[in-house]
Amino acid sequence: MFQQFNEFLVWFDDLVWGVPLIVLILAVGIFLTIRLHGLQIRYLPKALKYMVKNEEGGEGEVTSFGALCTALSATVGTGNIVGVATAIVAGGPGALFWMWIAALFGMATKFAEGVLAIKYRVIEPDGHVLGGPFYYIENGMGIKWCWLAKVFAFFGAGVGLLGIGTFTQVNGIASAANNFFDPNNQWTVNLLGMEYSWSVVITGTIVTIFVGLVVIGGLKRIANVSQIIVPFMIVIYVLCCAIILITNAGLIPAAITEIVASAFGFRAVAGGALGAVLVAMQKGIARGIFSNEAGLGSAPIAAAAAKTNEPVRQGLVSMTGTFLDTIVVCTMTGLAIVLTGSWNIGLEGVAVTTNAFQVGLPFAPEVSSFLLMICLVFFAFTTILGWNYYGERCLEYLSNGKMKAVLTYRYLYILAVFIGPFMTVSAVWTIADIFNGLMALPNLIALMALSGVVVAETRVYVKKLKNKEVE
Repeated sequence: MFQQFNEFLVWFDDLVWGVPLIVLILAVGIFLTIRLHGLQIRYLPKALKYMVKNEEGGEGEVTSFGALCTALSATVGTGNIVGVATAIVAGGPGALFWMWIAALFGMATKFAEGVLAIKYRVIEPDGHVLGGPFYYIENGMGIKWCWLAKVFAFFGAGVGLLGIGTFTQVNGIASAANNFFDPNNQWTVNLLGMEYSWSVVITGTIVTIFVGLVVIGGLKRIANVSQIIVPFMIVIYVLCCAIILITNAGLIPAAITEIVASAFGFRAVAGGALGAVLVAMQKGIARGIFSNEAGLGSAPIAAAAAKTNEPVRQGLVSMTGTFLDTIVVCTMTGLAIVLTGSWNIGLEGVAVTTNAFQVGLPFAPEVSSFLLMICLVFFAFTTILGWNYYGERCLEYLSNGKMKAVLTYRYLYILAVFIGPFMTVSAVWTIADIFNGLMALPNLIALMALSGVVVAETRVYVKKLKNKEVE
């Protein structure tokens, strides 16, 4: 029965993440890039400046940096470690190239999401902010499109509960802990007819307790925790990857050549080039979207809570999330995997990146494994927190603000975190992929429909910049 269920999941995943959706995601990013005249490149320096400089006097619940850290906490997760490895193993090194392409155009998509999030958010009398794709669909496209907003909210809640937010993250944490503390599964316990390492059971329990302690405190506690952990974890991980690249600097040109050649099928056997390119594109773009979430509509839920009165300013801040996530963090991971040759030696999941750290870092294998485990734990833990907030806001919209439903979701979410370590790797990633795709569709439709609003808002803000009315 489980085998049939897995086969069905794979079939449905291929249907959802087929060529049409990949083309649609890239098309929206390219369309917005053209309409905004490459804004994500021209204004990246200013966006990075805004990222660390909060706007004074803006309305909202948390600072722009706090909103970005909340979004990054949900964005920078196991997709940056396990997801990149999975994409490269399945699609070859060329998958990393297509992740870059997806991220480049995804920055324009993320910018548009941030603009619309602030433009159409609702601030209640008590200061509680309601915003995200469901509100810019309803308030921007009109009340007759409420059904589309509800479709997004339904799949958004599902992504959090059954996809990105719970199973994939805690599964990654448990796998990393198991690989470090009990790689040979010498200490096991029988649960429901299956044997699991005690390291998996203990890790899952500890993570569940800490998740419960944080998410029960709501957005402000999540934002406060994220502002501390997110910058720390990104710096530590990038530093580890930088050491690998520096100590293996001579191999970098060959690794980049391999990535580009593989992306265009130059390394495929005769007659298989097109198939190799399509697989690399599908795996690279799917994992890229899973990692940076551009087009999914998740980040604008957090962006809507930012203390700002300028939609374009927050759009610029939002797009830095994609830059940091994919152009910086995923690239570091991908290069480390390719130049150490860890992608084609029969490993899968976190074991691929673990091998890259063990081979590439000038430390004892145990130290390298421990460093990766710590990074993965922080990455995944913060993603769990961020997606809890996203899922709750989706359910709040679906239930018309019924907090009982939100609290029920919160406890179901904690339960999903607890059972996550006992899900199989293939089923976990397949479910996450399916919900990703289904969540993206309503948001992409809204971005296309409201692109004129984004362009108009951007023109007004650019004029203010030229007139020095804003910094």
